[in-house]
Amino acid sequence: MDLISNADEYFMKQAILEAKNALSKNEVPIGAVIVCNNSIIARAHNLTETLNDVTAHAEMQAFTSATNNLGGKYLKNCTLYVTLEPCVMCAGAAFWTQITRIVYGAEDKKRGFSKTGKNILHPKTKVEKGVLQDECSELLKSFFREKR
Repeated sequence: MDLISNADEYFMKQAILEAKNALSKNEVPIGAVIVCNNSIIARAHNLTETLNDVTAHAEMQAFTSATNNLGGKYLKNCTLYVTLEPCVMCAGAAFWTQITRIVYGAEDKKRGFSKTGKNILHPKTKVEKGVLQDECSELLKSFFREKR
């Protein structure tokens, strides 16, 4: 278990670096990485402002990158690390990728997929929440404090 939590923290730190990349572009600081066989196969961050596209969430960008990397549309035996709980759209996309595992940092109390009260993920997808939660939350809180 300790090995898993250390790996989860390491890869979440990589997602946090992506969130900081988003922040440097004045995007909402959310970052994601996808890991397969203990290697990062995709890195992404929010690009909704840059691309003028409401669907350009970090997770969506990461799914596209990872499937292109693997040469197929499914992400079996892969883990998504994302700094914020995925929204319903991203959880729906995760369902279709059949991703094995989702690990997120901060809970999204307003728009997170878990607020639906239904499991909208693939039945085989496992979820781990709260990894480096404080660090992930603080990035978002400070971003929105500055905006207000």
